[in-house]
Formats: sequence, C-alpha cells, structure tokens
Amino acid sequence: MALKLNRITFPSSTHQLPSQSRFRRSPNRVSIAATIGSASTKEVENAKKSHFPPREVHVQVTHSMAPQKLEIFKSLEGWAEDNILVHLKPVEKCWQPQDFLPEPESDGFHDQVKELRQRAKELPDDYFVVLVGDMITEEALPTYQTMLNTLDGVRDETGASLTSWAIWTRAWTAEENRHGDLLNKYLYLSGRVDMRQIEKTIQYLIGSGMDPKTENNPYLGFIYTSFQERATFISHGNTARLAKEHGDLKLAQICGIIAADEKRHETAYTKIVEKLFEIDPDGTVLGLADMMRKKISMPAHLMYDGEDDVLFDNYSSVAQRIGVYTARDYADILEFLVGRWKVQDLTGLSGEGRRAQDYVCGLPARIRKLEERAQSRVKQSSATVPFSWIFGRELKL
Repeated sequence: MALKLNRITFPSSTHQLPSQSRFRRSPNRVSIAATIGSASTKEVENAKKSHFPPREVHVQVTHSMAPQKLEIFKSLEGWAEDNILVHLKPVEKCWQPQDFLPEPESDGFHDQVKELRQRAKELPDDYFVVLVGDMITEEALPTYQTMLNTLDGVRDETGASLTSWAIWTRAWTAEENRHGDLLNKYLYLSGRVDMRQIEKTIQYLIGSGMDPKTENNPYLGFIYTSFQERATFISHGNTARLAKEHGDLKLAQICGIIAADEKRHETAYTKIVEKLFEIDPDGTVLGLADMMRKKISMPAHLMYDGEDDVLFDNYSSVAQRIGVYTARDYADILEFLVGRWKVQDLTGLSGEGRRAQDYVCGLPARIRKLEERAQSRVKQSSATVPFSWIFGRELKL
C-alpha cells in the first residue's frame, strides 16, 4: 500500500480513450441507460452503477506481452524457486497480529486496552487519517491477489497450482494479510476512529478494484509491484517514526514490523525485474518507461467512503503534509530502482530502448522540479475538508 503522487501531472497514458466518461455514485453524476418503461431493468442498472468506482477507469490494452515471451517466464520457474521463494518466511516463524495486541484471554485485557487507548489520545487526527488510509489499503488485499493473477505466464491457473509463481502469489498474500488485520484491530481498540465508516470504505474499495494499467503483462506487473512495495515500506516506516515522536512506542513497533515485511517483499519483486533486465534489457526498459509515462497509480486510488468522491486525493494530501509519503518519495523510489537495476549502464538497446533509457534516467530530476512548484502552491492553500473516518472532523490539506 502507498499513496499517489499529489498535484503533479505527467502526459496522459496513451491507453486513455477520450470517449470514456467518469463513473460516479452520486445520482446527479450518473446517466442510467435503462429500457424505458422497464422498472426491473432500471433497478438492475441502478444497482450496477452503485458499485462503479468513484473515479474514471479507462479501457485498457490487455494481453500486451508478445506470446513468445511467455517462454521467458516458463524458463524462470526453477530460478524463481531458488531466488524468490526464499524471501518468504515459514508460517511458524512469522509474527502474528496477536503478538502486538491486548490478550483477550487475559485477566488484564481491559487494563491493556485502557493503556492502548491512553497512548492513542496523544496522536493527532491527521496521523489517524493516514493510519486509517494505510490500513484500508492493506485490507483491499483480495484485489491485489486478483491483479497478480491477471498476469500472463505467472498466474495461479488452478487456485492451488504448485508452480513457483503461484506459490509466491499465495504466500505473499498470506503474509500481507496480517498487516490489515493488525492495523484494523489496533484502530478498533483505540476508540479514535469511526469504524463503521472505515468498514464501508473497505467494502467500497474491494468492490471497485484497481486500475494499475499493467495490461496482463508481467513485465509491467512486476515493475509496478517493485515500486509499490518500496512505497509501502517508506509509508509504514514514516508512520512508525511519527508514532514514536508522539510517544506511542507500541504503535511504532507495529508500523515498523509491517514496514520490514514490505522491505522483504520489495527485495523479491526487484530481483524479478533485475532478472528480466538481464534476459531482455530492451523489453524491460520499454516496460519501465511505459509504466512511468502512465504514472504508478496507487492501489487504493479508487477509495470511497460513501460521501467523498475525492477521498483518496484528500487522504494523500494529508499524508504529503505530515511527511508520511510525498512526491519527493515518489522521485526517490524511481531513482533507487533505476540505480538498483543499473538502467543507466544498459548497452545494446534498440533506438526505442535507448530513448526509454534516457527518459527514465532523467525523470527523477524532472519530478523533483515539479514537486517544488507544487509544494509552493500547497503552502499557500488554507483548504480544509471533513473526514468521515474521524467522525467528520475537518483537517487542513
């Protein structure tokens, strides 16, 4: 999980179709195409529209990887077993959410909850908005497993496939599942947030899915996950730092242990892309440039709570303001990955590949310049918005 790059725009994706309209839940923003005089059809259409995401979802290119490249991923089965599955931990050696929460079977349970709530009182509302957003993003895990299983050549074809790729996807999902469980229970016990509004937001988000523009293409998919896992590592690491600054050492430990998981998962995904650069440098650098031109849309970008159509933008603005995840982080991640994959050193590329290489190597500096301009505009703004997650209290963006 992580946030989006705020208030900085890049050229639109070539996959955006001008004719695509925004899907909104609000009745005055949705045109219901129903058969005249057919109440049942109207009811069906209304029910369908109520589950559309609050934002624009573009018609995508699908299955964009050349069929012959499927052989690359088949040939990497053994390599993935030796090099990727080692980044998973046996269940018996994994931490579990209960390790960090009050013990319900203990006679001291109520005292432990009281102590947790006392610590939580010292945390400001803007911190809780970001922590809730992080948790909601983690709780939309079914969507992320679904996304990985759209990727050609590496999907879990049966639901219990024994290929290395399928084992990784299921076990990665199982490890990630603990993150949302732990944060959800902490927030519930804290008493600081409106759990019903949060639960609605989770349901809306899972129902909306995500639109990463990865085209069923594992080149694009693994570039996306490499970026995302590092973004999540940074975000959870910063929530840990802020919790410590506010005196909640237990919450700092919770956020820190989640960040450590994300770092381990980042290592696995970046190794996959590193291997692709070794086998197919031209195709991989073209994929990296493609994803960066489209921008990395964050997993929860279709977030909605039943009230705020731009909830994700507002949540991201708060996270940017308090330093949990910023546009500078976005540039730093790209710069880190370009260096990790030695993109600058690639040789033997096609003309198109060299242009892609130049583009991605020069992009971090360009993002930082745009970020500086954006921040000067943000500092001049006095806008505030209410957040349903904190009972409608308003926060500065």
